[in-house]
Amino acid sequence: MATAGTQIDALTISMTSTTPLAGFAELYERHYEAVFRAALRVTGNPADAEDVLQTVFLRVLARGGDVEDVALPAAYFRRAAVNAAVDVLRRRELHAESEYDDGAPHAAVQPPGLLKERLRRAIAALDSDDASLFLLRHVEGLSIEELAGMFQLEKNNVTVRLHRIRHRLQTEMQR
Repeated sequence: MATAGTQIDALTISMTSTTPLAGFAELYERHYEAVFRAALRVTGNPADAEDVLQTVFLRVLARGGDVEDVALPAAYFRRAAVNAAVDVLRRRELHAESEYDDGAPHAAVQPPGLLKERLRRAIAALDSDDASLFLLRHVEGLSIEELAGMFQLEKNNVTVRLHRIRHRLQTEMQR
């Protein structure tokens, strides 16, 4: 897992190397709004969405600012945003657990938007591919065909996986 320091080092290396980054600004301008919106829908927090935006584009910069080998850049950026947003949710969950991990019983905290937060936690508990598949379908509105191409699965497999994911989320939400 790359830390902020290694991401900055990669950024420095790629900016000082002879690798051309001329198309990066155009790539950023074309996709930053979609990345931010996808991240905001998943995290529900503008600050977290900004972090996701930075993470996604730092990763692209670490690759030399080039996504030419990606067949569908828009789909690539949406999936990268959802994956990074799920990572943010997982870190948030770990942080919340560690705050209350002193062994003493605590009263249940029920902030506004409890249902949304429980859903976010349930999604964060899924493995990355399942979380991405669910969010890209139900939050980003991608079609079964688009998901099949993106995940390199048959359409029937996508449908079955989505059904199983929804069932797991329902079970988790009823706990």
